[in-house]
Amino acid sequence: MSSSDDLEFELPNRGDDRAGLEELDDIVVLEDGDDADVDEVDDDEDGDDYPDDATEDDIDLIVALYREDGSPVALALDFELANDLEALITQLRRMPGDGGAVALVSIASEVFVIVRVRGKHVQAFCSDAVAAADWPIARDILDMLGIDVPEDDDDSTPVGDLGILADAGLHDFELEAMAEDYDEDSATLVERIATRIKFGPEFAKALATFE
Repeated sequence: MSSSDDLEFELPNRGDDRAGLEELDDIVVLEDGDDADVDEVDDDEDGDDYPDDATEDDIDLIVALYREDGSPVALALDFELANDLEALITQLRRMPGDGGAVALVSIASEVFVIVRVRGKHVQAFCSDAVAAADWPIARDILDMLGIDVPEDDDDSTPVGDLGILADAGLHDFELEAMAEDYDEDSATLVERIATRIKFGPEFAKALATFE
């Protein structure tokens, strides 16, 4: 379980999407000190066991969070980014600044993903490692972290950086408790996370675009 210092959580302005923005770096440095090669994310995509893309009906939501002049902003993202971790990281990196940007994803009301990008530093969390057998973004996170895909009969368990939002006010033990509430709708859990880190009203407006 990771721990985080008390740091001010400042998510910056959203950059534009015009050509010429910096490309994804070869190496993603995880907050816990482990290095992961982003190219490895796609290593298994051609394998027989790589899951099919989630459809728009499968994807509950995909929302980016950042701060503009200190004010919270939530932005609904394209559905296709919920199937491609590398592309999602690239999009988040286009929201420049020391505080970086966060993406919240919920799929099929059963699994949620958090991705945070701050410069070269990428943190990722998935509420259920077993979901890697069914959903590409969960699979990509396990690949990036160098974790084997669980067997079908393995118990559900969270994977990734539990301290991903600790400096924003969501402590690791709180995120773990949310992730392990497998009876709750994952979209509801994501909404609670957004509210906990003080993006509630803005997140609700972004969420309405998926309904």
